[in-house]
Amino acid sequence: MQNDKEKFKKDFIKRLIKFSLSVIILCREIRKDPVLWAIVDQLIRSATSVGANVMEAKSSSSKRDYIKFFEIALKSANETKYWLILAKEASNNNLNSQIQKLSQEVTEIANIIASSVLTLKGKK
Repeated sequence: MQNDKEKFKKDFIKRLIKFSLSVIILCREIRKDPVLWAIVDQLIRSATSVGANVMEAKSSSSKRDYIKFFEIALKSANETKYWLILAKEASNNNLNSQIQKLSQEVTEIANIIASSVLTLKGKK
């Protein structure tokens, strides 16, 4: 039987995948406006990078490497916040609630990752 820590890790990966897919779905709508294509490209890159770096950490060769992947994931989450703000300001209002939900989700994800980094570094 898996322990709570392992369950949390699996659930967190699922959450990251769901978040990435939600951003991709949102971007399909935003992409209808050619002016916003650059924002969409950057938003997809940063949002999917969060989960990719957390997954990649699993195969790291050292604790230092592991921490580095989590730090990159945190930076990507913070970058995603920026692109979501721009998307909200530049796109039509009917997407605002969807963007707001994704902004809240990436903030929670960033907080989890930041807490993990502090724990891994022994600062918590």
